[in-house]
Amino acid sequence: MSTSSSSLQRTQTGFATVVIATLFGVGLTIAAGATAADGVSVVSFHGYDDCLRLSNGDAVVTLCPAAGGRVLEYSVDGTNVLYLDPDDAGWTLQQFEKGQTDRRGQLSAGRFDIGPEMVVQRGNVLWNGRWTAEIVADRTVKMTSQYDPKSGARLTRIFELDETGSHLRCTQTIANESDRPVSLCHWSRTFAVGGGIVLVPRSGPVRFPNGYVRYENGLIRSRPTEPNIHVDEDTVVISATPEFPKLGFDSHAGWLAYLAPTDQLFVKRFPTFPERSYNELAGLTVSVWYPEKDLVELEPIGPAENLSPGERADFTEDWYLMPYEFPAESRQMDREEIEQRVKSLSE
Repeated sequence: MSTSSSSLQRTQTGFATVVIATLFGVGLTIAAGATAADGVSVVSFHGYDDCLRLSNGDAVVTLCPAAGGRVLEYSVDGTNVLYLDPDDAGWTLQQFEKGQTDRRGQLSAGRFDIGPEMVVQRGNVLWNGRWTAEIVADRTVKMTSQYDPKSGARLTRIFELDETGSHLRCTQTIANESDRPVSLCHWSRTFAVGGGIVLVPRSGPVRFPNGYVRYENGLIRSRPTEPNIHVDEDTVVISATPEFPKLGFDSHAGWLAYLAPTDQLFVKRFPTFPERSYNELAGLTVSVWYPEKDLVELEPIGPAENLSPGERADFTEDWYLMPYEFPAESRQMDREEIEQRVKSLSE
């Protein structure tokens, strides 16, 4: 089995668990040694009775194993920065398969996925099926998907909230449980509340002349110009809805920031690997989808994971949420201040 020295190191490790209960059909277990886990509770939220909530007095994270193994809530001071579609409340794949709903399950909030987007074959069990959940430590939950024969993958996600503050560590593991090699990648698809300002730093090696590319009617524009996107040597800033909503970036800075109209600064930090190949169509490390809707999609993308049968690969995103007044009139942000705040997160 091949290995990597990066944070995407392939592993065969797991959690020793003991089943203590099945709550609301989740199949909830508590890991050995974590029977007195603090900061984890089972709650009803967004039409689901089997959500798991992580809390520390500063931040609240609500997880949904019933449909897609996603994050429904990432809140500080009672304000959720994630976009929740009221029409998908309580939706499950099982309901759809039984004909009880005609909605196809384009679920909202803190979604994760696998790519590459244009070529990946994957079943609904990964995207919006039921996952199992385990409490593995204080403020830490592991969710596991069903096996997907289309992609050959099973996914696990571990969500760990710090003892204080808003730091949430999100680790997704792709495991090749098929009998064939697969080439996949981590693809985050987080919906945040719309109408904010996105900042993506520019950091080499540079491949895109204008700092980003634009997907446009089946084409990829390598030198786009856009009045709502400001580009300089250091950053790309999306200040409002662009003409075409899907944008891609080649940044290796390892972070992006979103200034939400909820007066919150949402930061994602993640590793990048300039020496590795990225198998998205344009070799993206970050994508942003900014439609004329009530949401924005923030998408860190991992490098190609060429996995033989039995191999697995991890990718970790670190989330932070802090108060920050939204400049509603000017729609101009202090980029230097934002960058200093992001820098302070790793100090």
